[in-house]
Amino acid sequence: MSDDRASEAWRESYEAAGKRNVDFVTQSSAEVEPLYTPASVAGFDPAQQLGYPGGYPYTRGIHPTMYRGRLWTMRQFSGFGTAEDTNRRYKFLLERGQTGLSIAFDFPTLMGYDSDSPRAEGEVGKCGVAVSSLADMETLFDGIPMEQVSTSMTINGPAAMLFCFYVAAAERQGANISQLRGTVQNDILKEYQAQHAWVFPVEPALKIITDMFDWASEHTPQWNTISISGYHIREAGATAVQELAFTLANGFEYVERGMAAGLAVDDFAPRLSFFWDVHNDFFEEIAKMRAARRIWARHMRQRYGAKTPRSETMRFHCQTAGVSLTAQQPLNNVVRVAYQAMAAALAGAQSLHTNSLDETLALPTEDAVKLALRTQQILAYETGVANVIDPLGGSYFVEALTNRMEQEAEDLFEQIDKVGGVVRGIESGWFQRQIAQSALRFQHEVEQHGRVVVGVNDFIDQDAAELEILKVTDAADTTQRERLAALRARRDEDEVEACLTALKQAAENDENVIPPMLDCARSYCTLYEIRHALEMVYGSYREPVFF
Repeated sequence: MSDDRASEAWRESYEAAGKRNVDFVTQSSAEVEPLYTPASVAGFDPAQQLGYPGGYPYTRGIHPTMYRGRLWTMRQFSGFGTAEDTNRRYKFLLERGQTGLSIAFDFPTLMGYDSDSPRAEGEVGKCGVAVSSLADMETLFDGIPMEQVSTSMTINGPAAMLFCFYVAAAERQGANISQLRGTVQNDILKEYQAQHAWVFPVEPALKIITDMFDWASEHTPQWNTISISGYHIREAGATAVQELAFTLANGFEYVERGMAAGLAVDDFAPRLSFFWDVHNDFFEEIAKMRAARRIWARHMRQRYGAKTPRSETMRFHCQTAGVSLTAQQPLNNVVRVAYQAMAAALAGAQSLHTNSLDETLALPTEDAVKLALRTQQILAYETGVANVIDPLGGSYFVEALTNRMEQEAEDLFEQIDKVGGVVRGIESGWFQRQIAQSALRFQHEVEQHGRVVVGVNDFIDQDAAELEILKVTDAADTTQRERLAALRARRDEDEVEACLTALKQAAENDENVIPPMLDCARSYCTLYEIRHALEMVYGSYREPVFF
């Protein structure tokens, strides 16, 4: 029987057979065919679209050896209470095999406020660690050699300030700052689009980011100066394709801003990194990240004239989807996280955080975070996933889905251009509306039982046992107030004032603000004092009201 006849026979049998009464779609509502065959990837050119690991277009991974050479970095996003509290948690994790640190800051720190600010009341140390000055950063890394550990800092509006605290703390340890490894998120565009942890208006915020590109390329060449984040866009309700396209569009905007500032693309692009959400749709998530590598490589080479492979390669961190965790039947979250983690590994992530089962209820307990870390270790050492590079490469389904997501992302790039680009899209509320509409559509599907969420709208267990959760007291608030009072009493106030004045003048003169900001950090200026000095020049961002 010929292949065409066999295909027709199968199709007839398929149509005649009974099927479940559900919509066969991805998590992002894209239709999924019942079977994928060579015809699904007609015209596919493996040499041009697939290639080999470590070679253009990097669809199969950015390193020739991938996990045969080095496993992904295992990070657990962690921070709560005071710097002393979190320092103990970091040591706990490192002792149990974690290979990189990832700092979660509390809400006042994320917004650029000191712990003793009236706006910080009730929030100090609650959703992350409180860091108001270099003194807190020194305590946070007490006994942890900063020259030897890779650190990720999830912070955006005041990212440059926390980066300066980190560099100054490393100097205090006697570290060679050129050897510092890690990432500061520093992705302000997605804040305006999705997460809303901003400080300054768009243009000065982008200026600070390009200042970091310039300074870090010379002084901390192994440090990733930005982590262009799709995670928060997806958590706000975007589809997988929207996460892919909006994040890449933001990345292209940063590249264009750096080049417009006079920087050579190959001087700063190698230190750009990405951060993806890994949601529940196993194959869609894998295809998303494979498509992301290919799109980035092509645009960097053809559109921006990058000449070095490091500029073309997309290095990325992944985190399992916090928004997918459920308060109902929280033990189910262990299963969700394990599947999401496997998708990240099959997609070729360089770094991974696995959420703890209780993170939808509170900051994780030690037992929960250890189980989340063990999930990665079992994945890496027991499943065989790390033995073969891109084992799904060549799958008709995965390649067809990768191609489709790539094309849909390119279509969204055209729409972004039509609204005037990324910044104009933010100012007009276009991005915000797109994300909100997708979030509303998904929530409606759940509420109408068009989507099953186990334990929430189906398979409900009314007798599920409650978990013991971590409770952060208000002690951090008192401790931080006392620490800040003691800091202000012992520091050199004349030096503080001189450094803040120099920072303000650098901003007024359109100079690179990172050197004077680092001097402020070294002199123990507080986070809000640095923010305020710049705010006097740049102003603060107020989101327009969109209807």
